[in-house]
Amino acid sequence: MFHLLGGIFLGWSLGANDGANVFGTAVSSKMLRFWTASVLAAVFVIIGAIVSGQAGIDTLKGLTTLDLQQAVISSVTAAITVTIMTVLGLPVSTSQAVVGAILGIGILNDQINLSGLSKVVACWLGTPTGAAIIAILFYHILGMLYNRLNLNIFASDICLRLCLVVAGSYGAYSLGANNVANVTAVFVGAGLLNVFYASLFGGLSIALGILTFSRPVMETIGRKLVRMDPFSAFVVVLALAVTVHIYALIGVPVSSSQAVIGGVLGIGIIKGVRTVSRQTLRNILIGWFLTPVIACFLVLAFDFVIHLHYIPPVR
Repeated sequence: MFHLLGGIFLGWSLGANDGANVFGTAVSSKMLRFWTASVLAAVFVIIGAIVSGQAGIDTLKGLTTLDLQQAVISSVTAAITVTIMTVLGLPVSTSQAVVGAILGIGILNDQINLSGLSKVVACWLGTPTGAAIIAILFYHILGMLYNRLNLNIFASDICLRLCLVVAGSYGAYSLGANNVANVTAVFVGAGLLNVFYASLFGGLSIALGILTFSRPVMETIGRKLVRMDPFSAFVVVLALAVTVHIYALIGVPVSSSQAVIGGVLGIGIIKGVRTVSRQTLRNILIGWFLTPVIACFLVLAFDFVIHLHYIPPVR
């Protein structure tokens, strides 16, 4: 159980940083209360992890061969990296932190699956772009359908709240299915857990992070990057859910933060780029770039410290 503490730390960090993305725009637009959103997210993250988490686990565990000690080191360093970014209020990619840590292990082992790594990196690049395109399409299509309903203010409010609950729950399911591999793939690769217990363990860890420390990143996503009306919030969450679910089916863990920001930017393109905070966006992009680099460096530093030996002075 002691060896899994690093995984618990990483799952908590993932939930605190990424889990809020599925309901962040809904909470910031005052359509849902924080605790309602966080409980729904926690429940559906666990369901998604157990039902559909195996494909991503298979992808990450195949990037390099790890022993138990290296699995612990990679999970702890990835968690430290994500926690640092979370404290700074930057919605970074946990997937990038984990892959950066695994890459560090691969450098130490002189064994890296380059084809698998290139597949993961290609999906990273496609995540925000795909989410932006999906958000633009959904905004126009669903907006046309919504306007045809011709609802009064009261009915419109109820309809949008229900839509946000459904889309957010779907997004949480997709998050669990896609990102549980970030928490537990290294332990499956090291032979410590089988896929079912890894999925359950990872889902519970992510849920813990959502329930305890997700509010700061909700504010970054929902308020600092672009202002959201309830319908736009619904479109962003739905675009995130579809994007992340697609990559869960492919078997590549991607960042829900990248997906939600892609969706937000898609709305920003529709409403005018002036609605987007360029400074916040620039800080987020810097975080994305630094995350795998920091995680890789920390793995190398941890390995160096662990293997230090005291040599007594010669008398």
